[in-house]
Amino acid sequence: MYEKGGRKGKVLSVKNEMEILFDGVAENEGFARVAVAAFVTHLNPTLEELDDIKTAVSEAVTNAIIHGYGNLEGYGGEGKQKLKSQPVHPGKVRLHCLLEDGILHIEIEDTGRGIEDVDKAMIPLYTSRPDLNRAGMGFALMEAFMDELEVESTPGQGTVVRMKKKMEAGDWIKEGD
Repeated sequence: MYEKGGRKGKVLSVKNEMEILFDGVAENEGFARVAVAAFVTHLNPTLEELDDIKTAVSEAVTNAIIHGYGNLEGYGGEGKQKLKSQPVHPGKVRLHCLLEDGILHIEIEDTGRGIEDVDKAMIPLYTSRPDLNRAGMGFALMEAFMDELEVESTPGQGTVVRMKKKMEAGDWIKEGD
């Protein structure tokens, strides 16, 4: 039993998993946020917990789209005339979530450019795209809103962002349900 913010409940001991593969375009950032939020909804998270998760997912997916693939405007791309159904870069983003023993594991992966220096990229306010007025706070926000953050990247092969967050179930969910 735990108490958090006045709520009492149990850590959920159920295993559940999902994986989604989508085009690495800006239009899909919101989709990824909502998909993860829907995945954890049965745990009755607080609005703050949901916002934290959605923000971290948003930052990781946006990094994959903008920095991994260079897709700035989604299906039209940097003012170029392209068909709406033709992405600027054909890259995909893989979103994998695992809920096990009360821990939400999120993995977001791209097969894009990769990161030359992960330690440097994780420094707050550092951005590899200052030309786009990027704030350089993506990894800092992920780290602040999640319990654990790990970034693995190989230049020319892509990046995997792994995040964990302890999820707690409200009283109406009984352990083992």
